[in-house]
Amino acid sequence: MTEYIAAFLMVFLLTAAGGPVFIPLLRQLKFGQTVRDDGPQSHLAKTGTPTMGGILFLLPILLTGGLYAFLAYPEILPVLFLTLGFGLVGFIDDYVKVVRKHKNGISPRQKMFGLVLVAVIFSSWVFWKTDLGTQIYVPFTGLELKIDLVWLFIPFITFAAISEANAVNLTDGLDGLVSGISLLIFCLLAAIALRTGQWTGAGIFSAMGAGACLGFLIYNRHPAKIFMGDCGSLALGGALAGIAVLQRDPLILLVAGLVFLLETLSVMIQVLWYKKTRRRVFRMAPLHHHFELTGWKETKVVWVFWAITALLCAVAWFSVFTPGR
Repeated sequence: MTEYIAAFLMVFLLTAAGGPVFIPLLRQLKFGQTVRDDGPQSHLAKTGTPTMGGILFLLPILLTGGLYAFLAYPEILPVLFLTLGFGLVGFIDDYVKVVRKHKNGISPRQKMFGLVLVAVIFSSWVFWKTDLGTQIYVPFTGLELKIDLVWLFIPFITFAAISEANAVNLTDGLDGLVSGISLLIFCLLAAIALRTGQWTGAGIFSAMGAGACLGFLIYNRHPAKIFMGDCGSLALGGALAGIAVLQRDPLILLVAGLVFLLETLSVMIQVLWYKKTRRRVFRMAPLHHHFELTGWKETKVVWVFWAITALLCAVAWFSVFTPGR
């Protein structure tokens, strides 16, 4: 428990302390957000808000994670690699958008290539260099029923990691939304590791993720003083996926992270339906923008999505620890 608290506090305090230095630096460098003009009109006021803020919590994660890996928990190295690797892909995309002034960033193919490369290295690392095996737990079976992926392990974990990262990235559109949702899921994963007495390294990394999100939320809550950018959202998605893999329970993210899934599905449905019928299912996708355009305030959408995620985390907890166990 002490190690969890120490990891949480180290990342939280470093992230919180870095804000007053890092945010003015981004402003000075003019690393400001460009807001799409076809979105909610209220978002136009966000133009120029510093972005690429994921660096603010990735550096503390690198420092703290590296320290814990060196001292006692080398099993977190693959997760640290996945987190920072996805963060690097996002950083390059952010850099091209903000500094090179290409509003769309790197091409989708380039971005996907980077994500696939990082995810394949991660899944191969776990497969060949750890003793985790190829079995994953099935939710709602009390850690009893497992599926052995065997040679499907690497492609499945690669797909899961990329999907989680992209889902988190799509959800990152409102002040504090992704920070708060990720905070809750990191707390869940840390609590599971603590409760089982297994996967201590994964639990410590979860505590680090929670500290990063809470520290960043100080500056990212409405009205946001900084946005995490792709470097932050892709990194958080990678961290969540990596931790779940270490706990042999990547499917739990379908429960606890259902909001991420619904946001992704809303985009897919919108695109496919519009191509087929030239009509839209939602007023705007991702889903959080749909609710904004129906009249909900941004803060209401965020609080409702946080509350839903808190309930989903409770459901996910009971999917692991069924009553009576």
